[in-house]
Amino acid sequence: MFRALRKAPADPIFHLNEAYARDPNPRKINLSVGVYKDSEGNTPVFGSVRRAEERILKAETTKKYVGIPGSREYAEVVQALLFGPGHEIISSKRAITAHTPGGTGALRVAGELVKRISPQARVWVSEPTWPNHANVFRASGLAVETYPYYDPATNALTFDRMLTAIQAIPEGDVVLLHGCCHNPTGVDPTPDQWVQIADSLAERGLVPLVDFAYQGLAEGIREDASGVLALCRPGREVLIANSFSKNFGLYNERVGALTVVTSSQRDAEAAFGHVKRCIRSNYSNPPAHGAAIVTTVLCDPQLCAEWEAEVEVMRNRIDHMRQLFADTLAAKVPQRDFGFIREQRGMFSFSGLSPEQVGLLRDEYSIYMLGSGRVNVAGLTKDNVEPLCQAIADVLGTASQR
Repeated sequence: MFRALRKAPADPIFHLNEAYARDPNPRKINLSVGVYKDSEGNTPVFGSVRRAEERILKAETTKKYVGIPGSREYAEVVQALLFGPGHEIISSKRAITAHTPGGTGALRVAGELVKRISPQARVWVSEPTWPNHANVFRASGLAVETYPYYDPATNALTFDRMLTAIQAIPEGDVVLLHGCCHNPTGVDPTPDQWVQIADSLAERGLVPLVDFAYQGLAEGIREDASGVLALCRPGREVLIANSFSKNFGLYNERVGALTVVTSSQRDAEAAFGHVKRCIRSNYSNPPAHGAAIVTTVLCDPQLCAEWEAEVEVMRNRIDHMRQLFADTLAAKVPQRDFGFIREQRGMFSFSGLSPEQVGLLRDEYSIYMLGSGRVNVAGLTKDNVEPLCQAIADVLGTASQR
């Protein structure tokens, strides 16, 4: 069976992480995988998470299966976080939520749901986007296309081209959007642009699929949901894949959710049956622990307030490191404008570096980032910003001489 197999291509992100682990250079810097690090370079466990786990373990009496879509309590807190308590979507019961193994699991279930009910639909993703998006949707049997999003010449959103492309997408197709903190560029639409995007999608009869992995890391928990809410108008259908890996630090618990917003309660109930069938044939039912943590924290006012404060600390540290990164680059490379980095949001920054320059940084300085030039700003610390920016200055000077 396996004799004729050729070696499969490595995942571009985790392959870099493995190469970093093997690198003996004591001054190596890892800016590849999207994991938050504190000022000491560690990925901490939130205090609110620890306290929630203590309660869960003390009260736990069984390890029996949870239901196919997870618990009802988890679905309720997810919807309240996405839409805000008492939102029309919640009161009208026109949305259903299923617990999935991380945001990636939510995307995969969304892909299989689309394939099940609209097999000819294509999924349109931004150019660029998270490298795994196309893998997930193609594995679901869907064709994947791209629409313009980022202009490397201006280091900004190419909004007019984006809207023009959306207005040419055939009715019934699915358009993937990043809810906030666009991965990999860090460039998001403004609130007014979100309204225009929602208008165009509605006019064309397109279904938005929102990848919402970074709620709270741009401006705030509620503020970051403005794009989602712009899309979720009365009667509109929306798919939302959200994750608690980043904003709860629950990376290895793999806790996320798929929320399907329909035009009516009847449609929501019908969709829920198909979501559960997709889950049953995929992973049967989700793991319980991570969802129990999220539910415990969000249902307890004291723990929830502590969690929001921890997210704010994380967001402020990322913003500070972004500013320091841009300012240090400006000092080291005054002939080049890196001011656009200050305007980006979330964990990632498109640095404007070429694949050749990224390769030189890796080979000569043991600095690891994706070939696209994406930098995990959350991986920067006060100790590694200076050597990173000096290396970038050196590489830019070297590359310009070639």
